[in-house]
Amino acid sequence: MLSSTAKNLYWMGRYLHRAKNTARVLESTQRMALQSGTAEAGAVADIYALRAEFLARHPQGTLADLLDFMTLDESNPSSLINTVRTARNNARAERNNLTVDVWESLNGLWLEVAALGRLPRAIVDSGALLELVKKQTTLIAGATQSTLLRDDAYCFLQLGSYLERADNTARVLDVKFHRLCPDGDPRHCSTDYYEWSEILACIGAVRTYRRIYHSRIEPTRVVDLMVLRRDLPRSVHHCLWQVDLNMRELADTYGTRGEADRQAGALHAHVRYGRVEDLFATGLRPYLEDLGERIVRLSDEIGRQFLFA
Repeated sequence: MLSSTAKNLYWMGRYLHRAKNTARVLESTQRMALQSGTAEAGAVADIYALRAEFLARHPQGTLADLLDFMTLDESNPSSLINTVRTARNNARAERNNLTVDVWESLNGLWLEVAALGRLPRAIVDSGALLELVKKQTTLIAGATQSTLLRDDAYCFLQLGSYLERADNTARVLDVKFHRLCPDGDPRHCSTDYYEWSEILACIGAVRTYRRIYHSRIEPTRVVDLMVLRRDLPRSVHHCLWQVDLNMRELADTYGTRGEADRQAGALHAHVRYGRVEDLFATGLRPYLEDLGERIVRLSDEIGRQFLFA
């Protein structure tokens, strides 16, 4: 496979999941504002490392400003309109490696988002836009799973998807957990049910938490669920497990292994054998920051090994 093809598929996966993750986070933030009357727009911008850019454009920093900045603001590379556009452009370059179902679903999403982007902002229903992106990206993921050939093209698409998902889950947990537990000690955390539910809602795991733990929401269990449980599709462990599996598939296909394979295996093992009490003993924030840095290094190494980037 050409490195340009692998690169397009890898970044298509990353940008699609970035759009989906952003829609989920914004939707949960909007719901939290309706339930409790509070929402820290700056904290949400922190998840994407965009607080300075956000406040530079919107000094008041309201929730409405955040929604505008993260949805249809073309000056923000992480806005929905930009991430969907980039995913669609990557997909258009690789239509021969995608099925009609995947391409038409993604192209249809772009056409709808682009149409909303041409409307006056005052009449755009941000809630409807978030629901559109969330539903259509789920449809695209379903089409990918049910129609794509399991070859190296599929592996590169999955690598991008799961790395982006792991990074997003770690970022959401880091920012939102430490907003409720400033000193990182779960014994000193806020007990507000709605705020903890918002964290779980960002990865669609509110009902899953109840099913597994059968108890009120507890900080240590939220961390255990979002980081260490392999059976939760959006947990860090599950995502890095899938990254490792797809790297192994590529190694079998090409008959060679490199530094990216070693890093993928080491990172998966690091999370696989972790224990929640050890995370808190060493500090959750340093653990998550180290995890984020290792995900970035792995992405860079995948670029050097396969994408010539």
